[in-house]
Amino acid sequence: MNQFEIINETNEEIDLQELEKFLNYALKCKKIRNAIFDVILVDNKTIRKINKEYRSIDKETDVISFAFEDNEDMTFDCGRILGEIYIAIPKMKMQAKEYGHSEKRELFFLLVHGLLHLLGYDHMTKDDEEIMFKEQELILDGYGITR
Repeated sequence: MNQFEIINETNEEIDLQELEKFLNYALKCKKIRNAIFDVILVDNKTIRKINKEYRSIDKETDVISFAFEDNEDMTFDCGRILGEIYIAIPKMKMQAKEYGHSEKRELFFLLVHGLLHLLGYDHMTKDDEEIMFKEQELILDGYGITR
């Protein structure tokens, strides 16, 4: 059984039950069992501070993932410890307007994007980006989240 906690550090009203339901769906799609991770919803100031401290980039971003595994063979008695996903809610809302889709779609996109990073996906090369973005769209479409 997967264990994750969603921590809302913002004043924004977020449907945490719907986020949990989507995360369970995404984990099932990726056949992930016995994984532990956290999702932390933050403001732009907090994510900017994290981005500066850990990536030396002094600006806000939408999502940052900290993967705790070097490979998927790392398991503990409690299961796989994947890491943490930080999502900036104000940045997410701004991007939803900018891209012309719902906040729910943008939030779920950032959530699955962060989760895939925890699972080892990346988009540093064109080929890797294609693979990762295809996975994101498959999960979002399968859950009924479209543009």
